[in-house]
Amino acid sequence: MNLQRLEIRLYEIIPGSLVWLTLILSLILSYYRPLWMVYFIIIYDLYWLFRVVYYLPFVFISWLTYKHDLKKNWLAMAQALPRFDEVYHVILLPTYNEDLLVLQDCLDSLLKSDYPKDKMMIVLGGEERKEDSFWPKAEAIRQEYGDKFFELLVTIHPKQLPGEIPGKGSNVNWMGHRVLERVQELGINVDDVIVSSFDVDTVTHPQYFACVTYKFLTIEDPHRSSYQPVVLYNNNLWESPAPVRVAMFGTTFWLMTELSRAEGMMTFSSHSMTLRMLVDVDFWQKDIVSEDSRIFLQGLVHYHGDYRVTPIYLPVSMDTVMSGSYSQALTALYKQQRRWAWGVENFPFMVKAFSRDKQMPLMTKISFLWKQTEGMYTWATVPLLIFLLGRLPFWLAPDAFRSYAIFQNTPFTLEWLMRFAMIGVFASAILSATLLPARPNHVPRWQTLVVTIFQWLLLPVTFVIFGAIPAIDAQTRMMLSKGRLGFNVSPKRTAPTPGAQSS
Repeated sequence: MNLQRLEIRLYEIIPGSLVWLTLILSLILSYYRPLWMVYFIIIYDLYWLFRVVYYLPFVFISWLTYKHDLKKNWLAMAQALPRFDEVYHVILLPTYNEDLLVLQDCLDSLLKSDYPKDKMMIVLGGEERKEDSFWPKAEAIRQEYGDKFFELLVTIHPKQLPGEIPGKGSNVNWMGHRVLERVQELGINVDDVIVSSFDVDTVTHPQYFACVTYKFLTIEDPHRSSYQPVVLYNNNLWESPAPVRVAMFGTTFWLMTELSRAEGMMTFSSHSMTLRMLVDVDFWQKDIVSEDSRIFLQGLVHYHGDYRVTPIYLPVSMDTVMSGSYSQALTALYKQQRRWAWGVENFPFMVKAFSRDKQMPLMTKISFLWKQTEGMYTWATVPLLIFLLGRLPFWLAPDAFRSYAIFQNTPFTLEWLMRFAMIGVFASAILSATLLPARPNHVPRWQTLVVTIFQWLLLPVTFVIFGAIPAIDAQTRMMLSKGRLGFNVSPKRTAPTPGAQSS
């Protein structure tokens, strides 16, 4: 193993080691030093309570801004600006084996966009591995939508190219290079092109592209920014199992928290950026799973810390995982959460890149490394420490310790701390009700109570099974350098969506 690979292996081991050290010490201390463990759990629960209280205002700020921005006429505001007519939007839609109706829903939402269609280039990117099933769908899309936009470009990503893994990152890299060639052929200025990398089930708000254009034309150094919308999972929310809904709302609330303090955030899922930035960083890396966050980090490193996220408080809506039966849907949810947790692969990239970048400000390095490390660590440990491991001292401690006053009083203390922390659950239930799409006619009225209230009773279970465990799974795989994750495509619905956007 050469020195460079040895360095990377060391960085890959750190996140998982921190998690397993916490879990193992929790077991050992619960028996041999139960008082230490009790003090630790009290402090940790207090920290988590303060964290909930700290983050709630950011969620509400984002929610208020979201509701306010939904009412704005972004197209009129953008049209009033100089250079509006020069801005083009390229929408990348990488596809693997999705049903034709999913593609149609996505393109229909683009057609409903207020933005001029003669300034929108749609790129449908298939995979050679699924070429036989892709071409009939691509031809159907061409027939139905080919003349409705400035251009509809179809690409095929060759299989088994050197230095690649199969997945979205390698596909959009191929698509991006083909877009650059086409933009140059058409004589369009690269600096006037905004690229949106969307999951193919993305349904966009009608004003999304107008809002991005307005921000692009008004912020300082627009090429040094990505543009992140509010991600909802409303396309098939009413038909999804309750644990899936809770997990997806949790993702939305996490993102809304990040948007209101965007100085340290990275991009997630469907978002937009400039073609100039993509050219500067040579497009997406082709051998990773977390291409949505990595492309932001590529910009951050290339511009020596002078790169940021501009919040877009308008929604893009996507599918929750759908895979037939209830158990299959939960299995698909676990795999999706594990894939998202594989964002831990950014840690070694960041440490290596930051350590070699002498121009990036030290505080920028510390800020992003801390958020990455703390986020991955708490994702894997908080649910277990709060709901399970925090009880271990009272189960395992020798009898000699059980007469101590702190042993008798701590369970009541922890119970009250958890009651106070429930404010986060109540807030989530209230806010989620305001983000729901309209109830479809085929869904009974009583299910409204389940979706808005009772599903949140599953939060502790969902938090552990579809939060901590897939995060530990991902970090352990990277730590051991075994079973490294490839890109698994989340199953999509195979029936029309009754409507996705929240009002």
